[in-house]
Amino acid sequence: MSKSNEKIYDEFYDLVNMTPSELKDWLDTDTSKNVGQDSGDGEAIGHKSGKKIIEIKKTKKDNLSEEQYDHMNKVIGYIKRHKAQQPDSDIKESDWRYSLKNWGHDPCKEMDC
Repeated sequence: MSKSNEKIYDEFYDLVNMTPSELKDWLDTDTSKNVGQDSGDGEAIGHKSGKKIIEIKKTKKDNLSEEQYDHMNKVIGYIKRHKAQQPDSDIKESDWRYSLKNWGHDPCKEMDC
């Protein structure tokens, strides 16, 4: 495994703090389905990403494909950019938090919500 894939793997697992079952349960909610930018087929980009994240987290490290590493890198970028845009208001029931959760990161796990 190349160093870049190793770094992607480590960063992904540092940032994606929801388990596959937590993420699946979240993605099944209406709230999850109603937040984010439409991908063109009625499903939000982040919602589709969440489904891929579940599969990635269920895949053993040695079996991850380059396509999965590419998606992991996309997830890392999204979470970092989105976290930097944290609103000043309460985040517990915010679209900001809900969008991050679609991408596998619940900010309330690392801050008091």
